[in-house]
Amino acid sequence: MKSQAAEERKTTLIAGSMLHGVRLYPLTAHADQRGAFTEIFQNDWRVGFAPVQWSSVSSKGGVLRGMYLHLRHDELIIVVGGRASVGLYDLRTDSPTREQAALFELCAEEPAILSFGRGIVHGWYFHEPSLHLQAVSESYQQYKDDDNLGCHWADPELGIRWPQRSCILSERSANLPTLATLKLHVEFGQSNFESAKAPLLNSTVGATTKT
Repeated sequence: MKSQAAEERKTTLIAGSMLHGVRLYPLTAHADQRGAFTEIFQNDWRVGFAPVQWSSVSSKGGVLRGMYLHLRHDELIIVVGGRASVGLYDLRTDSPTREQAALFELCAEEPAILSFGRGIVHGWYFHEPSLHLQAVSESYQQYKDDDNLGCHWADPELGIRWPQRSCILSERSANLPTLATLKLHVEFGQSNFESAKAPLLNSTVGATTKT
């Protein structure tokens, strides 16, 4: 059964807790007979970090990107076309919402910035062909594989109630380890991070990407 938020195509937190430091910042579309103008970013909005790179990402319907974890850079996402469910899990040791999860619904009809800091495991599922803008506090040229971690999207320990049971994944995402393995890696820096493979859980594997 679809949630009421999904039926009405609302941008909102639909499950879990508002995690510490996460910001959902509504954007205003100024419409007239020609169309609409929407400011998507200003420095004084205090999204939590200073973006150094913006990217445009298109996704087919049914695609899930994640669940990823970065320990050295922060991110924000804006859905400008289509609809996405964004799952977050707080893995920060100093956070008052540590080990809590959140699920947001983002849609182009109600544009908003969703920003979150390093140490939060994140992923997004696209209900339909979608386009989103993504900003990071460290450019892709700067960050390395040792800060491109993650866990399997369907691990029940995440506590994220995704709206779907199967999805299209990159090969890397399909083979990410369990949340427990990710926690051990973060805490102890284990070198066998990629060795604990998760089941595909009815997922369809696609090409590997950075997001």
